[in-house]
Amino acid sequence: MIRKEFTFDRFVRMAIGLAIFAGIIYLINYLSGVLLPFVIACVIAYMIYPIVKFFQYKLHFKYRGLSIITVLILIFAILTGIVLFVIPPIINEGIHIKDLLNTYITTSTSSSSIPDFLRQLIVDNIDMNRLNDFLSKENIMQYSKALLPKVWNILAQSMNILFGIFTSFIILLYLFFILLDYEKLEKGWINIIPRRYRRFFSHLAEDLEEGMSGYFRGQSLVALCVGILFSIGFLIIDFPMAIGLGLFIGLLNLVPYLQIIGFIPTIILAALKAAETGQNFWWIFIAAMAVFAVVQTIQDFLLVPKIMGKITGLNPAIILLSLSIWGALMGIIGMIIALPMTTLILSYYKRFILGNESFADDSIGDLPADQEKN
Repeated sequence: MIRKEFTFDRFVRMAIGLAIFAGIIYLINYLSGVLLPFVIACVIAYMIYPIVKFFQYKLHFKYRGLSIITVLILIFAILTGIVLFVIPPIINEGIHIKDLLNTYITTSTSSSSIPDFLRQLIVDNIDMNRLNDFLSKENIMQYSKALLPKVWNILAQSMNILFGIFTSFIILLYLFFILLDYEKLEKGWINIIPRRYRRFFSHLAEDLEEGMSGYFRGQSLVALCVGILFSIGFLIIDFPMAIGLGLFIGLLNLVPYLQIIGFIPTIILAALKAAETGQNFWWIFIAAMAVFAVVQTIQDFLLVPKIMGKITGLNPAIILLSLSIWGALMGIIGMIIALPMTTLILSYYKRFILGNESFADDSIGDLPADQEKN
């Protein structure tokens, strides 16, 4: 393969391209308050479009709008059920664990069912004053708001009062109309690109779809299944905070292999159960590790092959790095677009820097017929 010579003209074009890219990032960051509802709607639409398509074509709903409304009602019902039946038990059990931990640390007696090194590790590394403050009922809502300051600010104060009040409604409107014409938007966007650049953007879009399918849809579904399986497993062995811990580990699984962090709260909860019930710590810990082993086996040999197939997403280290960088640059909207933008940058680098593909190409015969139309 003949590599292109790195000329001054090519350097200038690259510099202009970087300047344009930086300008776009600045503009998105500047308009983040306005764009965030639309971006959220796009992400949700991308996630639930397969469900809408299932209702319309598999269940033979006559109208797309009816399928969309049915899916939205179903999602709202699920979220309502979680708020009413899942979150309150998790909060109550968390407060119970806090009280138990407080009693265990402050008591002068030690439990023979817990190894001495583990007891000392808990005593030395857990600040009960901060833990009591964090898990108090009156502070739970305050901490919840603090986790999503950008979203809360948009809901509380935005361009005007009406925009703040109806933000959720605006997101639903965006979502409905995006899903209503999803296929046209997905396949028709290429027509707004000048003809000679369509091959370039078409290749980038293919790489983006491949990478995002592996993460947003595939990995999210795997993480949901893993969270449910962990919750069921912990409930079977009567482990403390079974549902909360299971869902937490499932959430960690959004980044592959990050669920290893779940070992830390698992060890602490196993020690607390041993202190409360007098059971041997090692038997409780072994039962918890059995749940990890079973779920990991199901994940590796059933869920991942069936859901992910041969799709390979970004490297976990790249995912963490991209979330950190884009989040620092643009806040919550940066974290939302982090993976698509990182995928695009890597695709551009591989295809048009290392691979020396052309940005402009008048021959577009290999594009689909619907993408060649002006």
